[in-house]
Amino acid sequence: MSRHPLTVALIQRAVTDAPARNLDACIEQIHKAAEAGARLAVLEELHNTPYFCQREDPARFDLAEPVPGPTTERLSSVAKALGIVIVGSVFERRAPGLYHNTAVVLDTDGRLAGRYRKMHIPDDPGYHEKFYFAPGDLGFRPVDTTVGRLGVLVCWDQWFPEAARLMALAGADLLIYPTAIGWDSLDDAAERGRQFDAWRTVQRGHAIANSLPLLACNRVGVEREDDGTIAFWGGSFACGPQGEMLGEAPTDQDALLTVHIDLDRAEQVRRIWPFFRDRRTDAYANLMTRYLDGGKT
Repeated sequence: MSRHPLTVALIQRAVTDAPARNLDACIEQIHKAAEAGARLAVLEELHNTPYFCQREDPARFDLAEPVPGPTTERLSSVAKALGIVIVGSVFERRAPGLYHNTAVVLDTDGRLAGRYRKMHIPDDPGYHEKFYFAPGDLGFRPVDTTVGRLGVLVCWDQWFPEAARLMALAGADLLIYPTAIGWDSLDDAAERGRQFDAWRTVQRGHAIANSLPLLACNRVGVEREDDGTIAFWGGSFACGPQGEMLGEAPTDQDALLTVHIDLDRAEQVRRIWPFFRDRRTDAYANLMTRYLDGGKT
């Protein structure tokens, strides 16, 4: 059965130090997205606050909130009022001493349709996420909504083909990546170019390998800490199931990127590039190992 094209909106923003104002600004953009005909709006990773993971500070756990909680309640009311699906991001306080980096999905009736807890947690200079977040424990399960099955992943997950594949195998119609990634202040222009190109290329590869459209929504702006600076590179984009670019945002400013997605193309592409038919599931057991040492497990 043919489906109508889906209009989606990626909301790319630089954040301030005021969580309430950040959420207000996101909601303002969601309203504009709905006015432009979007039925799905995607927010960037940890959109309510500056990227607090640049350094380890126990006081920053006070930024966390439960799910359901204040952010999901506000997004729920907006989703219901506008009849739009919203993918948001929350620093989730699950229990004392237990926190997650969690994507939330609000359906058009305001229902919390599902959540995804970030599975791959980085620990790199300027990205001390292991201090704050426990690894996700919900697996790679798409969230069913009125606009389709959303394969929501988060940032560092975007470098792992296994995550995208498992979402696709579970029937996702779209791959979606709320993101917070940028350049270190010490990176020169050549290194910045390589990193940005790698980031975009690997995600387009996930779209191609799984014959699915993909949305990546990144934050933008420079965020400084006493011991470092990250220039978030924006560049939010949408691509189709053959990796074709459908729209992209600038690297240096806020943007509301609206794109039309043909969800039927995935079926058509899979008929001519039958990757799922030709997978050798009998030969992939070694993917369950950490590393093959000279052929040894």
